Amino acid sequence: MAREVIVNASIVSVSELLSHTVDSIFDTVHAAKEVLIQKENFKRFLTYLEKTAYFLKDLARFNLEHSENLNNAVEILNCETKVAKRLAVECSSKNKVYLFLNCRKIVKHLEACTKEIGRALSLIPLASLDVSLGLSNEISKLCKNMLDAEYRVAGLEEEVLGKIEWAINEGNVDQSYANNLLASIAEAVGISGDRSGLKEEFEEFKNEIENVKLRKDMAEAIQMEQISSFLGKADATTSYEERERKYLDKRNSLGRQALEPFHSFFCPITHDVMVDPVETSSGKTFERSAIEKWFAEGHNLCPLTFTTLDTSVLRPNVTLRRSIEEWKERNNLVIVISIKQKLQSNEEQEVLQSLGKLQDLMAEREIHQEWVMLEDYVPVLTGFLGARNREIRIQTLSILCILAKGSDHNKEKIAEVDHALEFIVRSLARQIEESKLALQLLLELSRNNAVRDLIGNIQACIFLLVTTLNSKEIEAARDAAELLENLSFLDQNVIQMAKANYFKPLLRLLSSGPENVRMVMAGTLAEIDLTDHNKLSLFKYGALEPLLRFLSNDDLEVKKVAVKALQNLSNVPENGLQMIREGAVGPLFEILYRHGLSSPRLREHVATIIMNLAIATTCQEADHEQISLLESEEDIFKLFCLISLTGPEIQKSILRTFLAMCQSPSGVEIREKLRQLSAVQVLVQLCEHDHSIVRANAMKLFCCLTEDGDNSIILEHVGQRCIETLVKVIMVSTDVEEIAASMGIISNLPDDPNITLWLVDAGAVQVISTCLTDESRNASHRKQITENAIKALCRFTESQEWQKRVAKVGIIPVLVQLLVSGTALMKRSAAISLKQLSESSSSLSSPVKKRGLFSCLAAPVTCCPVHLGICTVESSFCILEANALEPLVRMLGEADLGVCEASLDALLTLIDGQKLQSGSKVLAEANAIVQIIKLLSSPSARVQEKTLGALERIFRLFEFKQKYGNSAKMSLVDITQRGSSSMKSQAAKLLAQLNVLNEQSSYF
Repeated sequence: MAREVIVNASIVSVSELLSHTVDSIFDTVHAAKEVLIQKENFKRFLTYLEKTAYFLKDLARFNLEHSENLNNAVEILNCETKVAKRLAVECSSKNKVYLFLNCRKIVKHLEACTKEIGRALSLIPLASLDVSLGLSNEISKLCKNMLDAEYRVAGLEEEVLGKIEWAINEGNVDQSYANNLLASIAEAVGISGDRSGLKEEFEEFKNEIENVKLRKDMAEAIQMEQISSFLGKADATTSYEERERKYLDKRNSLGRQALEPFHSFFCPITHDVMVDPVETSSGKTFERSAIEKWFAEGHNLCPLTFTTLDTSVLRPNVTLRRSIEEWKERNNLVIVISIKQKLQSNEEQEVLQSLGKLQDLMAEREIHQEWVMLEDYVPVLTGFLGARNREIRIQTLSILCILAKGSDHNKEKIAEVDHALEFIVRSLARQIEESKLALQLLLELSRNNAVRDLIGNIQACIFLLVTTLNSKEIEAARDAAELLENLSFLDQNVIQMAKANYFKPLLRLLSSGPENVRMVMAGTLAEIDLTDHNKLSLFKYGALEPLLRFLSNDDLEVKKVAVKALQNLSNVPENGLQMIREGAVGPLFEILYRHGLSSPRLREHVATIIMNLAIATTCQEADHEQISLLESEEDIFKLFCLISLTGPEIQKSILRTFLAMCQSPSGVEIREKLRQLSAVQVLVQLCEHDHSIVRANAMKLFCCLTEDGDNSIILEHVGQRCIETLVKVIMVSTDVEEIAASMGIISNLPDDPNITLWLVDAGAVQVISTCLTDESRNASHRKQITENAIKALCRFTESQEWQKRVAKVGIIPVLVQLLVSGTALMKRSAAISLKQLSESSSSLSSPVKKRGLFSCLAAPVTCCPVHLGICTVESSFCILEANALEPLVRMLGEADLGVCEASLDALLTLIDGQKLQSGSKVLAEANAIVQIIKLLSSPSARVQEKTLGALERIFRLFEFKQKYGNSAKMSLVDITQRGSSSMKSQAAKLLAQLNVLNEQSSYF
């Protein structure tokens, strides 16, 4: 439809074209609201689409004429809108699991559509249309935002996709991994986690795979088949009956006796059956570890053929390895079948040996656990829980714990056996080893919703758990606490609470219980894995006050437990701010300063808490009273001094603490105090630290301190060695945040000749070029690295000596590209560099040689229309040859004033000195003079002054005064009324130039 409309542009008005496009956009918006996945990214995309539609509706009201750019813009808009609608429909109708697995592609398509629509909007010739400056600025701002738009897959989604990629690469995924993976996918896409819901989704996913095959997309089909294969191992995707049928078919095909290994299975060196057989260059196969040991001992002859071996060649014998594994599995299955009969023996010793062998097999591979379940071992095993022999009960509990982990089906099978749960609960009251195993088994079983209620309904279980909760066994108390939290039913006569209020009795014991119980409760809070909501609830219910009391205890072990509990709870910003308000900072610093030798680990935990508190101060709401971690210069000095007196773990925490403080509401004061305390000198030294994490955090803080402040401090402490270190880090570090920080430091360094020379000698120009041109490297922080790199480049474009190096490494085309697709900071820095390069173009442009006698036979020479000589990007840095003119002109309409000013400065180099006539002509042809005149209304006085100066020169030329003078008059009159005194005079002179004012006017 869009193409037909454009082809018939002669009979369809521009307003109708835009109206059709608006309707198409709103159809896409409606479709995108129904997506099943990537809702946040689509929501953001919809915002861009709706703004685009409203702007097009505004433009449709104007009496617009057809133009090539406008028609191209409409064509792109219609095309991309169709693509986006098709994507939205697919994301509304296809299987959620299939969509999730393709979420990276979906996000990539969304980003591409956004950028193309932004590009299409930028093609609309706003400068030539009679639209308001406000509307024009709003559309330009939207264009910029869309061109800069980046969409990302959520952290949880990336984590799950990473697990899937690992499973594909690993190949041999067990049932537990498949269960966890399927549960993670269900959480990520928001589908029901119950078995029937997962089964239904999985069947739909397999149907999608068939559709992929019909499309003959074999690469995707193979990948989806692999994913389907290992997800098929999960409980929810394959029924127990299906697994049982396959197992019985395999079982019935076997004999009853184990098979002896073939001769080829044995390693000629160890004479044992091989686990990892590898073939040498002689063609003989050995166990990998054995032949590697043979080589390590200095042998280079084959142990069998005595021929010389290439010790670097060891090829996995995949076929033999598979045969050995199949032989082992066949024999292991026979053993699993035979053990069940031996368990019926009346000899306790034989039963114990059989249970031990069974446990070893189950620990070896998960498939053996499935065989145990399919052989119906559970009733036999639970029967042993009532045995008189304590060792038999302990061994049985261990086996049942293994079976219960990772499989809901196994949990339910164990709980279904008559009196099984009662037997397990009874073991809670026995000796500690058996009690702990019973507790672990109950905890594992409680993770199944169906089993949880059955445990909760056994009142004896609650009494015994409360007893365990008060025991001296911290690990058991923690398990008891988690189990109590898991239970959906708790006897009201025992613990007056529901599941959600479980923390209240725990905190009551923490505050007023016996000392050993309080220690257990603090230990539980130190070790248990809690959600942020639970951490907030604990502070709400009063956990902070008793834990702070522990800090004043003389017993060092008590302090340790309390500190670990506070560390576990302090990484939620709300809790961190509460800790500062309630006076936790003082006791924490006392421990940090006093317990250096007696307990270094305690200091590490305290340093981590202080770091968490500092990070919390960066999350404060603007309309609330601001809280600072440290107030006095003395406190800042004492803490910073510890960096030089402690080990890496504490160093990195303190560095992160100061980095967070520098980014908090009081950051300006903190940065100034750090600079006064010679922090820069310490950080320069830490930039060479052997510990990579300490070095990276020192770099980040150093970068923060160079963003503002006195350059003399930097010049005092940054020498050639430091410069070399910064450049080396960028080249060799694998930490992208450290690379960005190092480049940030370089970009903030003072404009000093010595520093520039040191940077050049260290290879900084080439490193900057690599950062700007290698799109694959450091992709996750590419924006920050590129912004810092392009800013750092500006110092190397100030003089011709360094400009030649910049041109030689090919950076100029990259600068031009950043004018189109970069962020505001990138565009501004790129324009500054291009301006500085352009200032050298006149002197470097080669004069055209006079044509000789046979010049008619030579190819004509093209002169630069501005410099009137022969220009190239590499030799004269000409911005016309670099195709920078169009993007620079477009940037004059950007909302960012810094971008406008930088692009104006770059363009005005074309009319410097004797280039006025030729340069003005080029600017006119690029529609730049119209855009420059619009800058007379800029909110920036500096931009206005530069614009006045530029127009004063341009209007010296009669043809341009005649053509553009009228469009400048109203803005000039406005400046004479509202501008500063100097601008009033400039504007008046221009009006006199345009014959609007008399040269004797009072405005001069």
